[in-house]
Amino acid sequence: MKGQSLLPLALVLFMLPASFAQTSGGAMKPVAYKVVDGNKVDGDTLQGWKTWRALACERCHGAKQEGMVGPSLIEAFKTLDKNEFHRTVFGGRVEKGMPDFSTSTMMQKNWENLYAYLKGRSDGKINPGDLQSMDPK
Repeated sequence: MKGQSLLPLALVLFMLPASFAQTSGGAMKPVAYKVVDGNKVDGDTLQGWKTWRALACERCHGAKQEGMVGPSLIEAFKTLDKNEFHRTVFGGRVEKGMPDFSTSTMMQKNWENLYAYLKGRSDGKINPGDLQSMDPK
C-alpha cells in the first residue's frame, strides 16, 4: 500500500521536465516565447533564433522555416512537441539527412529556446528574418 501512494508523485515528477525548463539557478520555469511587433522577442527566444542561425539550420529547412531539403518546420511545429523535438535534435534522423546535434554545446544550452523560437514561427507570431531583443538595454 505504501508504494502505491508514491506512484502518483513519481508520475508527476517524471512529467515535470516535459513542461518546464531548468534555469541556471536550478529553478523551474515555463518555456514560452514573448514577441512584440513580430520581430522583438524575449532574451531566451532571441537565443533560440541565434542558435538557429549559428547552426545554419536554414540550409535544409529554409530561411523562413518553410522547408527545402528538410521539412517545413512551420507545419511540423503545429503538432511536434518538445519531447519529440529533443529526440530529433539530439539523435538526428540520419536516414533523412537530419544531423545529430548532441555534441553541440550551443544546442545543449539552447534547445528549449530554439523550440520556443520555432513554435512562435509556426504560430505565426514571430515574423521571418532578423530578430531584436524586446528588452531595452
